[in-house]
Amino acid sequence: MARTTLRLLLISDTHIPKRAGVLPDDVLAEVDAADVVIHAGDWVDLATFESLAARSRRLIACWGNNDGPELRERMPERADETVAGVRFTVTHETGAAQGRERRMSGAYPETDVLVFGHSHIPWDTTTDTGLRLLNPGSPTDRRRQPHCTYMTAVVRDDELCEVVLHRL
Repeated sequence: MARTTLRLLLISDTHIPKRAGVLPDDVLAEVDAADVVIHAGDWVDLATFESLAARSRRLIACWGNNDGPELRERMPERADETVAGVRFTVTHETGAAQGRERRMSGAYPETDVLVFGHSHIPWDTTTDTGLRLLNPGSPTDRRRQPHCTYMTAVVRDDELCEVVLHRL
């Protein structure tokens, strides 16, 4: 049986041009290397969305609270897609950190991996139900974090693995 291996890039909260003029070169190199780019909202700039949509092999994206009508017309508030047998949900906001695992397990019972943003705080946990929660932080706006960040991961044979948080 043939093995399926796909490389993922997970980003969120790019806030271009409010926080940065462009995406960092390291992130653009990851876009080129990725089979799937996942962006969990707060693009702010339609041109950034269009550029990533054209540049990436496959883009899974949602809009965030800072995205205006032009962006909201181009993507959903919540994206649900299966990547090589792994069921992903991408949304921007998940509410307070306290109780997040319990709330998200109840809200997304048919999801294997929930990718979210909004806080700019990297997050990687697995709930009691097996739901993996991932927030890649922001590659352009670290807020109160020590570094700007993004994540890469691999989907291999129906399993998410090799999740890595990268600091910029």
